[in-house]
Amino acid sequence: PTGVKKKINGFWDGGTSWKARFQPGETGAWQFETRCSDTKNAGLHAIKGKFVCKSQPEQRAIYRNGPVTNPKGTYHLTHADGTPFFWLACTAWNGALKSTESEWDQYLQQRVDNEYSVIQFVTTQWRGCDRSSEGLVAFTGSGRISVNPDFFRLIDKKIDRINEYGLVAAPVILWTLQNGSGRELSPGYYLPDDQAILLARYIVARYGGNSVVWILGGDGIYTGTYEQRWKTIGRAVFDGSHQGIVAQHPCGKSWIGEVYKDEPWLNIIGYQSSHSNAEGTVNWITKGPMSEMWNRLPARPLINLEPNYEEIGFRITDKDVRNASYWSLFATPMAGITYGANGIWPWLHQGERILNHGDAPGTSPWDVSMNFPGSLQMGYLARFIKKFEWWNLYPAGELLLDQPGNAVYNHFVSVIKSVDNRTILAYLPVKQTIRLRKPLGHNYRARWFDPVNNLYSDGMVSDDGSVMTITSPTESDMILILEEPVKIDVKVRRARD
Repeated sequence: PTGVKKKINGFWDGGTSWKARFQPGETGAWQFETRCSDTKNAGLHAIKGKFVCKSQPEQRAIYRNGPVTNPKGTYHLTHADGTPFFWLACTAWNGALKSTESEWDQYLQQRVDNEYSVIQFVTTQWRGCDRSSEGLVAFTGSGRISVNPDFFRLIDKKIDRINEYGLVAAPVILWTLQNGSGRELSPGYYLPDDQAILLARYIVARYGGNSVVWILGGDGIYTGTYEQRWKTIGRAVFDGSHQGIVAQHPCGKSWIGEVYKDEPWLNIIGYQSSHSNAEGTVNWITKGPMSEMWNRLPARPLINLEPNYEEIGFRITDKDVRNASYWSLFATPMAGITYGANGIWPWLHQGERILNHGDAPGTSPWDVSMNFPGSLQMGYLARFIKKFEWWNLYPAGELLLDQPGNAVYNHFVSVIKSVDNRTILAYLPVKQTIRLRKPLGHNYRARWFDPVNNLYSDGMVSDDGSVMTITSPTESDMILILEEPVKIDVKVRRARD
């Protein structure tokens, strides 16, 4: 309507049917014209038409405020109109492939009720699911692939429902595991570059009209030997004719921030801390490359897209989930976090086994897992974070006089603060006493947030004018809230006679 031209790709939907899906950003009259490589094809080339986009009274943010994007030069996500968007995702890798319609609705409603905003899932056969619940695969072949529209129509319904619930879809396009069992089912591993690009472009064209954040690869190695392959794929797929922003999902304890810092198609620096509460993993989250490098790279959101899965190996508890989540959130400028449970990602039903993964007899099914304590506590996390201008919070470890994590790795205290120093948050994983440097010219009121029970309480601070000493009130992990009281200017005017 305002004369801006956009180029998008269409896709084949079986038989002689070709479609284009588009998310208009303006109301009013639109015009379109098709281009086909076969210029003699009268059914596909130079077809012109019009449609009218009208506004509607939709209250869900992805419609009211527009699709999710990353404004240039920022560390967080927003809607198209600038409204901040906090990423709280759930890992449902097999959800779109295995769930019934009623199961999917039950799951999505529970996620909405608990403040989740994104659903991560896989869009083809992969090592964790070799075919859909209907027995279909997304494509056949390798040297030259053929896509199966019947498979993708199942995914159509699942993605549409994600958006209908007001959630953002985060589809993994090419699962990419290089090592371990089932790698022969990972299209990002075995497809040659040109066919991987073809499949990815098809998926991006098919779902570009939805509210999506693309995850190009899943669980892959994108540096070293594989760096050029993935840069080639990313540049070819996200060449400006796509809709939606892009992330990468690396394998465990890896990140790509430095190597991909100049790739214009990559909007989110995703990383994976993996599934462990051991010293090496904890130190990698709290002291690793994300916390060390974020302010030396071009500004982009940094998000842990796969921290501890609750109940994985029966050793990861809700406390481990909270630890990894809050440590990750506070290690970089705040943008978001992802939750996972060992029974949700494979969409496990009672009596089923997880394909191509370590056998886990007794793992709780998906519908039990989504109500685990850690799953609900991530909802508490989102509600807590959204009480602040979280997009203005940056790591502030320099305020801590002594780091307990240097002596005991899992006692690491993470500190984050607002640019104006009016708000300071500190995550204390155990009961301990900490000392914080007091920013000059500021005085604070102290409160505590209990991330286990979603409760607030008043706090006490010993303040000598330059150092604040605080002791956490419980044996469990707690978040310290230091806020400067809002100053109100009061002007008294003399009443006229």
